[in-house]
Amino acid sequence: MSTTQIVVDILTALAIGLVAWYFWFSRREGVEAAAANGVQEIQIKVKGGYDPDIITVKRGMPVRLLFHRMESSVCSEMVIFDKLNRSTRLPEGETVAVEFTPEQPGEIPFQCQMGMLRGKVVVR
Repeated sequence: MSTTQIVVDILTALAIGLVAWYFWFSRREGVEAAAANGVQEIQIKVKGGYDPDIITVKRGMPVRLLFHRMESSVCSEMVIFDKLNRSTRLPEGETVAVEFTPEQPGEIPFQCQMGMLRGKVVVR
């Protein structure tokens, strides 16, 4: 094995490790929903993903997630909250509110209809 092959193998292993860390092992903090007039509210941009994709909220206070879809991809036409037994259509260029009141601490995942775009609400 030549020195070049060893260097390429090491760089490849480092790149794989970095990707694995980023997607599976990194711990990202969520964006806290702003509370006003008794409602925790946050805008979520839908374009190639959800931005932000992790939202933190307090339990027992109503939550309003304002999804604004900025793309025409079929994948992002719906947002699905399996844990809430709820789905909502997201028309392109419109803002759609999803409201609920989290009663228990934990995570409420949401995703597009194909499961490619994912996010979660972390209830504290």
